Amino acid sequence: MPVRIDPSGTGTKMTLVRARELIRQQTSFSSGYNRNAIRLILGEIQREHGQSITDALILEFNLEQAFDIKSGTDFSGVGR
Repeated sequence: MPVRIDPSGTGTKMTLVRARELIRQQTSFSSGYNRNAIRLILGEIQREHGQSITDALILEFNLEQAFDIKSGTDFSGVGR
């Protein structure tokens, strides 16, 4: 089993509340770096909560229009 590294250092899983906070913060900017940060967040969410929750966040924050991030994309390998 691979070792899971928690970049926050808290040892906790990514919650939907935290994911929303982070995505909201990243969408306030619009660079490629922010797109990559959002992809990392979505990867964590997808691994922990599944594709349907990931797709819901993409729709909620209109990430397809803002960052060309499409529903149905597999982010589970991003950041691994």
